[in-house]
Amino acid sequence: MSSKMPALFIGHGNPMNAIMDNSYTAALKKVANSIPIPEAILVVSAHWMAQGTHITCADRPRQIYDFYGFPDELYQVKYSPSGAAGFVALIEEELRDAGVTCSDKWGMDHAAWAVLVHMYPKADIPVVEMSLDMGKDEEYHYNMGKKLRGLRDKGILVIGSGNIVHNLWKMNREMDAPPFAWTIDFDSYIAKALENNDHRALIDYKNAGDSAKLAVPTRDHYLPLLYIAGMQEEGDRLEFIYTGLQHSSMSMRCIRIG
Repeated sequence: MSSKMPALFIGHGNPMNAIMDNSYTAALKKVANSIPIPEAILVVSAHWMAQGTHITCADRPRQIYDFYGFPDELYQVKYSPSGAAGFVALIEEELRDAGVTCSDKWGMDHAAWAVLVHMYPKADIPVVEMSLDMGKDEEYHYNMGKKLRGLRDKGILVIGSGNIVHNLWKMNREMDAPPFAWTIDFDSYIAKALENNDHRALIDYKNAGDSAKLAVPTRDHYLPLLYIAGMQEEGDRLEFIYTGLQHSSMSMRCIRIG
């Protein structure tokens, strides 16, 4: 019988983290070692924006280098887990009533592999990726998280991969540059909402005012958090497994629920 899995929100940030050894990557390794070994992994990706909610079909999803202008070393990172086909069918069946369909138009982008290369470097656990339906509101994405809860009992680790604060227009090129005040303010606002189990504040994050406008100029990196919040069940523990900030305008906060 599979162990019940937690659910994770991972702030993935700069793709260069995939080839770095720092406190953030150490936290990823630590959390992977602290939870049961998953049967499979479902990644809700900030980088797969679509009309409709889809999951990858392939037994071995193709690796996507969805960025440009980085050192050659980053493009040499290979992450190619196999064996996802059976879990694609299981996830599709579990979410059939939610209108989730299988699609071969995507693969595994860096929201997945740049994180998993640290968590499960042997690439021996099947990976399925899920899109964000950008035509739907925040309530929809939160409720989709609720529909994913059953996967935890099937040994499937669900990871929402995005960033609570993600403003590329304001970012500093230096990874360790001091954060902006609004980066700290919004990151703290979300942390407090999570600690207070105030999911309405997460859904209505725009009520945080000017800091929300700067922290979330586009919704794509924020929405995966709502899936993980929606997966929280009564009695689940909440842990901030990492709380760093990068590039002045990026929160790398990572969250474990359950």
